[in-house]
Amino acid sequence: MKKLIENENDWEELSRRAAFASHRLIGWIYWDPRAIANYEALGVPNGFGYYVSTRAASLGKAGNKAVSAVFYSIHPDFIAASLDNCREHTTFEKAAAARDAAIAPGLKELTPEICEPFADMSPNLWKAAEELPVSGRALFASLLDWPRHDDPLTSAWLAVNAIREWRGDTHWAILLSENIDGTMAGILDNAKHDYDDQWLPRSRGADDDAISNAFKKLTERGLADGETVTPKGLEFRESLERKLNNIASAAWRNLGIDQTAQFLELIEPVGSRYMDHIDDTAGSNWMPAGREAKSK
Repeated sequence: MKKLIENENDWEELSRRAAFASHRLIGWIYWDPRAIANYEALGVPNGFGYYVSTRAASLGKAGNKAVSAVFYSIHPDFIAASLDNCREHTTFEKAAAARDAAIAPGLKELTPEICEPFADMSPNLWKAAEELPVSGRALFASLLDWPRHDDPLTSAWLAVNAIREWRGDTHWAILLSENIDGTMAGILDNAKHDYDDQWLPRSRGADDDAISNAFKKLTERGLADGETVTPKGLEFRESLERKLNNIASAAWRNLGIDQTAQFLELIEPVGSRYMDHIDDTAGSNWMPAGREAKSK
């Protein structure tokens, strides 16, 4: 354990690693054919809006604008269409259950060797989540009030999902404090991953005008030059990521060094399988948070 944590700065690195592992552990479900089929079976045509409606199920009744606020970078029209479609054909409770029913079968197929020890971590993971502050973290807070799952493996996954959403809420708060809107954030992240044709902000619903306007704002701050993110822009983005890792270390400090080490030992070696699953079912760009930055 001493090699993992020798001084206070090590928590930031552990937070980064745990977040990366968590993105992989959680993200595959949102492109999983079984989960989408479960959602479609509720009467939702083609399973449209599965991602938004299941991820935001705990806040769906708060309204489309509330969900848009917590998702930050996804176009409000897509969020509204997804949630309205869910309301027309089913309930948010059933939508979440459709997703959750695919978690354990998927984990057992993709990474059977982690399932038993990961399930055993469920109580400690939930305890770590429950000790996090809820102020300003609406999506996370709504998950704490959502009914818990009886299956320990699914419950452990849902606990990590709650911790991940706490980090996500914190991420948006940091960007808001830096006057970085959703499209600007997408452009900066797109540069990190070196996607073609501003794929990342476009995948979240930004059109040519939104991207052009966002580049103008970034250029005014020296973070872009025309429609190219500058080295200063990339360093700015990484400085915000470091700040986020530092703040988000709270969850892993709550979990403790031994349990954090166990989590990393379980998930890091198998994380690529979750990403391969996304590649096979949706393509090689989705879930950028679970992908290493491309070298240039």
